[in-house]
Amino acid sequence: MIEVFIFGQRYEVPEGLTILRAFEWAGYRLTRGVGCRGGFCGACSTVYRIAGDYRLRFALACQTVVQPGMILGQISFFPAQRPAYLLEALVPTGDTLLELFPEITRCFGCNTCTKSCPQELDVMGYMSAGLRGDLPAMADLSFDCILCGLCVARCPAELVPPNVALVARRLYGKYLSPRAEHLRRRVQEIEAGAFRLELDELKALPLSELKARYESRQIEA
Repeated sequence: MIEVFIFGQRYEVPEGLTILRAFEWAGYRLTRGVGCRGGFCGACSTVYRIAGDYRLRFALACQTVVQPGMILGQISFFPAQRPAYLLEALVPTGDTLLELFPEITRCFGCNTCTKSCPQELDVMGYMSAGLRGDLPAMADLSFDCILCGLCVARCPAELVPPNVALVARRLYGKYLSPRAEHLRRRVQEIEAGAFRLELDELKALPLSELKARYESRQIEA
């Protein structure tokens, strides 16, 4: 057993648990601050210190193993500006980002956002790309963002990098990314009824047979 502190209270939990499991072992029934448990949804944003170490650290509770002396807290939600917009009405330029998020010009390059990212993304790098109007670079650098909000909580300029990057990825995906020609052709074939008989056959199968076919399907390399 190891000693940890959860929201200021001392507990002893088994070694090897994730932070999320340690919360539950200690008796916490989490209704917020928990989601997919696989490191994808960003719901379990956690801040912690190690006893005797002044540094503030950041993690996803479902992906990080507890250590002796951890002092743990969670940020299950952090207020963030999220403007309403119609994607079809936007122009894929840096000016669009500035119109939706004029405050991003306040970024002074402290790199606190990057240091707080549990995904180890170059957050300051993608924000700089956005300020330059380089939407492809911003979309690429922010692709693995899980919207946990830890960078938002730490930004001294009070910016919202995940929401800015989300707009950039949407603009890039709709207007700038190369189109998959084979996908366009296949959609046309489906709409023209080329696979009508096969689809009708699949819809008529019992669930057990449908599952069996799915599990034995050939997957392209």
